[in-house]
Amino acid sequence: MELRFKVLSEGAKLPTRANSDDAGLDLYAAEAVTIAPAGGRASVGTGLAVEIPPGHGGLVLPRSGLATRHGVTLTNAPGLIDPGYRGELRVLMLNTDPREPFELATGERIAQLLVCPLADADPVEVEALSPTSRAEGGFGSSGR
Repeated sequence: MELRFKVLSEGAKLPTRANSDDAGLDLYAAEAVTIAPAGGRASVGTGLAVEIPPGHGGLVLPRSGLATRHGVTLTNAPGLIDPGYRGELRVLMLNTDPREPFELATGERIAQLLVCPLADADPVEVEALSPTSRAEGGFGSSGR
């Protein structure tokens, strides 16, 4: 599948995969940003617009390395890119470190883009749902 991108700014870099069999494409910051500690947030531009293919959606996911090393994650993980959206891909970042600001340089990897097929599901009201072994067991119901 070909995934089409339009470069919107000079600092933009096309997404890459670190390994050929990686599921996600690494997204890069097209601007330098400082994110304040203890819950500071920033909307970071990638300088790119993407054409998500019809019948698909784009999920913007956090990078585990940023979370592990710096306590930085995404505010609305996962972010959803609808196939009709053609604006700039922006990543909403959150600094959870209680003391240190996070310095983000242009060209750094900030998130991952995962393109997924969509089910064309129409909501239908019913009187009852089919039974399962889990039934209404929610959070923590499957054990540890």
